[in-house]
Amino acid sequence: MEFTFFHRFATSQMAISSSFFFSLLLIFSVFSSHGVLTVNAFTGTYGVNYGRIADNIPAPQSVVTLLKAAKIKNTRIYDADHGVLTALKDSGIEIIVGLGNEFLKEISVAEDRALNWIKENVEPFLPGTRIRGIAVGNEILGGTDMELWEVLLPAAKNVYSALEKLGLHKTVEVSSPHSEAVFTNSFPPSACIFRDDVSPFMKPLLQFFSQIDSPFYINAYPFLAYKSDPEHIDINYALFQKNPGIHDAKTNLHYDNMFDAQVDAAYAALEKAGFEKTEVIVSETGWASRGDDNEAGANEKNARTYNYNLRKKLAKKKGTPYKPKVPVRAYVFALFNENLKPGPTSERNFGLFKADGSISYDIGFTGLVPSSASSLLPFKVVASCAVSLLLIFAL
Repeated sequence: MEFTFFHRFATSQMAISSSFFFSLLLIFSVFSSHGVLTVNAFTGTYGVNYGRIADNIPAPQSVVTLLKAAKIKNTRIYDADHGVLTALKDSGIEIIVGLGNEFLKEISVAEDRALNWIKENVEPFLPGTRIRGIAVGNEILGGTDMELWEVLLPAAKNVYSALEKLGLHKTVEVSSPHSEAVFTNSFPPSACIFRDDVSPFMKPLLQFFSQIDSPFYINAYPFLAYKSDPEHIDINYALFQKNPGIHDAKTNLHYDNMFDAQVDAAYAALEKAGFEKTEVIVSETGWASRGDDNEAGANEKNARTYNYNLRKKLAKKKGTPYKPKVPVRAYVFALFNENLKPGPTSERNFGLFKADGSISYDIGFTGLVPSSASSLLPFKVVASCAVSLLLIFAL
């Protein structure tokens, strides 16, 4: 997540079994507007980020049990951990793996280095593990490391070229998630544009992703905007609750929640940059259930309200005011509270589930242990029979 931008943003925001059959399913899953067969890395509309900066969360196999029981079909991880990828084999869960920022400089140098990374971290797990995408870096543009800005595009190109060489480019998507820091003004949504210093790097990246039919991934956090300026942002607007909303005079559209406004702001920026056909997917969004004294809005009640309303919204498979026919798709951050994450208290408290497998709060999921549990032992005992105990609906 990116924090440096949010004071400006908040102020303005008041804003089968056989590999052959599996390959056919992947190849024929979606067509682009140009009639070219392309990847569909996201089934449905709801996904969850599986962060693992913690020393007390369940083992990957138990996490897969949890995801299957909750009928969560899409997940993202921030690396390509072999234990996670092995656990996901034959689960039916689709995953985007991360090529960490620390690898970008090396991968950008030559295609063979990207090829080696894919041969080690992606190809051996296919098709049993449904790796549908590689996120090249995370929140690079708009960040502080200018060297990474320069190597992001060549790294992404080398990853795609390596996938092409291996015949995987139509089954594994290449993308790169961005933070809101890539934008300048975002209020009203129609006014959103990319930052002047970001544009020379963003436009060539978008051009490449347009050529390979990849979407634009944005990390959109009404929570971060609200906590940066709670005096000027209506908490109900941030939480999908009843509120007056905002009016965008240019488009004559009304927004009753900040999440939709953030997504449409991204569409506006893309359109101004010449990429009006690019789809926006939310790669991260969520709300902290705990925070420091200066982190306004970080509490369990607000976290439950945001995530419950977001889940209900995504289940309707509808679009935004500006793109009503394009269903919004989002990965929630995050599956677990991560006790080793640095930064403010909120960073360690975005989880839908606690480390022991119990729910952090009720949004319609049922944990693998009662919410009062305090150890991993009960989690392990009941994990094998959890599926039959959960009464939830699919998204």
